[in-house]
This record gives sequence, structure tokens and C-alpha cells, in this order.
Amino acid sequence: MKTKLFAATAVATLALAGAAQATDIEFWYGNTGRPEQAIQNACKLFNESQSEHSVKCVGQGGYEAGMQKAIAAFRSNEHPVLIQFFDAGTLDLMLSGAVVPVSEIMPDVDWSDYNVGARSYYQTSKGELMSQPYNGSTLLFYANMEQLGKVGVTAVPQTWEELHDVAVKLKDAGHACPFVTDAHPWRVLEQFSARHGLAIATNHNGYSGLDAEYSFNKGKVAEHLNNLYTWRKDGLVKLNQDTEAGKYTDAFNAGECAMMEGSTGSYGAAFKALGDKVKLAMAPMYEGFERHNTFIGGASIWVMKGHSTEEIEAAKAFLDFLREDDQQIEFTRMTGYMPVTMSAMKKLKESGKSDDLEFATAEMGVASLNMPGSEDSQGLRLGFYVQFRDIFKEETQKAFNGEQTMQVALDAAKKRGDELLRRFEQTYKGVKLP
Repeated sequence: MKTKLFAATAVATLALAGAAQATDIEFWYGNTGRPEQAIQNACKLFNESQSEHSVKCVGQGGYEAGMQKAIAAFRSNEHPVLIQFFDAGTLDLMLSGAVVPVSEIMPDVDWSDYNVGARSYYQTSKGELMSQPYNGSTLLFYANMEQLGKVGVTAVPQTWEELHDVAVKLKDAGHACPFVTDAHPWRVLEQFSARHGLAIATNHNGYSGLDAEYSFNKGKVAEHLNNLYTWRKDGLVKLNQDTEAGKYTDAFNAGECAMMEGSTGSYGAAFKALGDKVKLAMAPMYEGFERHNTFIGGASIWVMKGHSTEEIEAAKAFLDFLREDDQQIEFTRMTGYMPVTMSAMKKLKESGKSDDLEFATAEMGVASLNMPGSEDSQGLRLGFYVQFRDIFKEETQKAFNGEQTMQVALDAAKKRGDELLRRFEQTYKGVKLP
């Protein structure tokens, strides 16, 4: 009897010790809205699935805000173990000295299972993955087929030339907003250039060295921005400020606008609002160009330096959990973001769910990311790129507002962007890209 009592007491003591040693870590993320709900759901499920680790997921209110807070926290040694960073901050973080490559601390993971578009954006020239792709998105084209059907259009436009013709039909029929965009550089510059096999900067978008210069102010990119400028004047295109909703995605979801180019991550809200009226296609091409892969958008999860072995183990367990096929599929269902591994995509297809409307972005988005690539469609390695995006938006909006021509805007954005690149090059003088 004493032996049994001793054994029971020992088991209880060990259980309490295990509970006391449970490792608590924080994961900072930038998403809001439906994606934030999905992230909190994943965190809850992870914490309920085991008792060895506990992850507190803390929203930062936006990608840019999260990036700034993380930098400040790292300087004061109060940074989280895991942080979600968006695509534009990749090079800054790679060279920051604040992170540990995820493939270094998790060498047994089959990182080759990640789709090409996701892997190439976040890996070094040696194939070392710096961060774990998470909420993967890319650019797709959205059409409200009920509205297109009213002017006799039964298929989603595949080219910009077709889109223009459909927009003219809609306008002639009295439609106030045939096509809508916010003219964000992720859509009208980065994704446009990638799928057309064009660089926005020399040195293959910076991959060949920090002495890159911007080049988007000439050629097809400049022509496209000038087209958007002209089409807006002609009443074929609206920007955020032109819509009643005030935001291009809200304007499309409300039925105010008939077509938009948008992230796969926007699909959840669009499907909820419009149901099967929404039809998707790969983002349109200009005639005469071969389609290349689009860039991965969204964000990845980075492991920050300066934490204990126990905290790193907790981080690895959470990353393993998020990488599970079922977790990726559920995240896709809740948000419209895509599965980022081929195994998750395979399981989704084998389940038969990939044909369901709520998963409409998955197969098409992954296919877009996995189109044939080139040296100019592997990603961006351009310093201070977050700041450059602001410059691009500022200058092009001046053009849309009639304050300057679009060509003047693009030339100014290039000049100011090159100044940022030279500052970045000087900051990391002598440093080789990983």
C-alpha cells in the first residue's frame, strides 16, 4: 500500500514538475480581420494539443507596425521568439543579425516540400531557408460574373487587352466601376513585373549585389502604369478614393465594382459577400509575353536570436504544428491564403475539397506561384524596400491626382528609390548577400 502511495505521489510530483517547466513564448503577428481570427484559432489549438509549451499570439495591428516594434524590442532585449514579417522586409531582416535561419535550427525538415514561389523568396543563394513561409498569398484576378454576364461576357478576361474591352462594355452599359485597384506596388509593380518576366531593378532585382538600381521607369512597367492612368481618366478604372466604399476590396465585395486584381488572402471576404458570383483567374498578361511565376505575398515566420534552448524548442514545436497539412488546410479555409507546402496541397486535392468554392484560391494560386521562373521572377533583394513602397505610392498618387504626369512620377520614384538603395549599400558596405 505504501509502495502504491509512493508511486502515485511520485507521478503527481513529476506531473507538477512538468507543468512548472512548461515553456511560454510569444509570437508577434501583423494580420487583422479574418486572418487574425485564423491565427488566434491556430494558437488556441496548439496550446490545447499539448502541455509542454504555451504560445501567446500577440497582434501588432499591421505588418509595418509589427516590424518597427520588433526592431525596438530587439534593441532593448525584449523581443519575442517568433515574429511574422511580410515579404517587403526580407532583405532588411536577412542582414539584420537579429534572426536565426529556420533551416539551421530545424535541419530535419523537408524544406523542399515548400512550393517554388514560397521557398525561393525566403532562401539564401545557398538554398538555406531563412524563415518558414506561413500566410502565403499571390495575386489573382477577381470578376463578378453576374455583372459581366449582363454585358454578354461569360469568361474572365485573361489579358489586359481583353480586360480593357470588357471594361469598355461595362462602362457603355452604365456601370460606374468596371475595374478597381489601389495601385499598390505589390500589385501594379512587383507582381506585374514578375509574371511578365521583367525586373524592376538591375542585378536581377538585387540578387546579384547591393549596387542595384531601379529600372521600372522604362519599358512595359511604365507603359502599364500609364495605361492605368489613362483608363482612370476614361472611367474604366477606379482607385480607393474614387469608390463609395473607400477601399478597392470593399468596393468589389459590395458589388460596386465588377473586376479587381487582388491577393488570394482577399478571397475569404469576397466569397462571404458574393458567393458563387465571384470567379477567379490568374492575373492578366499583356499579349506577346510568356507567363512566369508570380511572387509569394503575405508573410513568413522568423526565429529571433537571444533566446534559451527551451524557448527555441517551443518555437520549433509551434512551427511544426503550423506546418501540418491539416493546419494549413484549415488556415486556407478560413482566410483564402494558400497552402505553402506541396504535401498540404496534395492532401487538399485528395480530399476533394479543392473543388469547393471556399478553397477556390488554393490550386490556382499555387499554380501561379509554380509557373516557369526566371532570374527576374525569383523575388526581391532590395534594401529599405518598405520605405520604397511608400515613395512609389506617393509619387504615383500625385500623377493620378493630376499633379504630375505618370512618367514624371516614375522617374521621381526611381531617383528617390535609388537614393535609398545607396544608403542601404553604404550601411552594409562589404557585406555579401546570403
